[in-house]
Amino acid sequence: MLHAFSTLLGLQLLGEIVVRALHLPVPGPVVGMLLLVALLLRRGAPPAWLEPTAQGLLRHLGLLFVPAGVGIIAHTDLLARAWLPLLLTLLLGTMLTLAVTALSLRLLLVLTTRRAPPIVEASND
Repeated sequence: MLHAFSTLLGLQLLGEIVVRALHLPVPGPVVGMLLLVALLLRRGAPPAWLEPTAQGLLRHLGLLFVPAGVGIIAHTDLLARAWLPLLLTLLLGTMLTLAVTALSLRLLLVLTTRRAPPIVEASND
């Protein structure tokens, strides 16, 4: 478990270093996550030592939303003043996310059907 956490935190640190060195407008943890995805894709499957830690993190993922919820409660006056821009941002962001997800799925379907061997159906002759 320590090895898995060290790997995940190391990739996050590497993502922070890449973002700061290249002055990217993306959070370092996002770049670290992309590095993790690249490593997992290269490997073909997640290593056995990473899976229990990943499952444990996913099981408690809801706890990561607590600070955001506290921030919302602490800044209700700001939310009351800026509700329209926030609402528009949420709606446009959601629509953009759905569109990018749909286009990504379409691209992945095209790429995977090109790679897949043809399915030969048995004839009933």
